[in-house]
Amino acid sequence: MRTPAGFECEFFHGDYYRGRNVEECRLIDRNPRSEKWMRGLCKDCPVPRVLRANACQHLVLEATVVKTMLGLGRKVQLHAHCTKSLQDVAEPEVGCGQCHSLSVFEGNS
Repeated sequence: MRTPAGFECEFFHGDYYRGRNVEECRLIDRNPRSEKWMRGLCKDCPVPRVLRANACQHLVLEATVVKTMLGLGRKVQLHAHCTKSLQDVAEPEVGCGQCHSLSVFEGNS
């Protein structure tokens, strides 16, 4: 579904049927340690960018709403984990490096 910021995100849900105006981020909602989600967080959220760049079935994302440096603002912090290699993923857009081998492309040089 399209977020308020205009990006496609599988975790955003909006229910506007018959005058309802219910919006939620299901990725943040399933994290009990996170602060409450607000629609303005979608503007700078890294999740849609990661989902466009990496469609690995083994990549598990966890998002948390955290306060910024001075505590005045809030942002979405993303943590990624690979269930196949059982390790944290430093760059979720790229992946863990073990799930998708580049050997297919190496033979065509």
